Amino acid sequence: MSYVKAVLNRLSMYAEIEEFLEERLADAGFAGIEIDKLLTGPRINIYALKPGLIIGRKGTGIRDLTEILSKKFKLHNLTVNVIEVTNPELNPRIVAQRIANAVQRGVPFRRAAMSALNSVMRAGALGCEIVVSGKIRSERAHFEKFREGIVPKSGHIREIAVKEAVKHVLLKMGMYGIKVRIAYKDAIPEEFKLKEELKEVKEGASSKG
Repeated sequence: MSYVKAVLNRLSMYAEIEEFLEERLADAGFAGIEIDKLLTGPRINIYALKPGLIIGRKGTGIRDLTEILSKKFKLHNLTVNVIEVTNPELNPRIVAQRIANAVQRGVPFRRAAMSALNSVMRAGALGCEIVVSGKIRSERAHFEKFREGIVPKSGHIREIAVKEAVKHVLLKMGMYGIKVRIAYKDAIPEEFKLKEELKEVKEGASSKG
């Protein structure tokens, strides 16, 4: 097997794992995963709003989940960690899920999107963009975009500072797509910072001159 094919197969498996966990752990507020490939075996970090529901009483839940994942995806020496999401308003997957839940309850999509947008910005995001698509206003497919702040769309800044998530929800009018992009202030490096030591040397040289 070539290196490229091996990488593609691994990424495909990671996507399947995430899809499986998203459906299985929906009640726990599933917010995404990170998979580390260690020498001792793979490690899956699961982010969730309610980690206790995943861990279970005396750890029985996470042991069962580890066993299921190991058998289903043939992962040997698998380790599973559960990490609590401390600021859900800045997690695009959770924000998208909340919008989906709101429209399922009958809340107008514009109100649901604007409420989520305001919550994200109050939580300290650099910017947020929410796109709702589908038969939202008529029989024809359409989309509406809600945006506030700065959301980089290309380049290295977008790669390091923006996270996104997509959620689909089935309503009477058909399938809605909800895409959430959130840009983070802390992820963007400072453009210029003068060190105090260098500043003092320059000031001393100027006074002597």
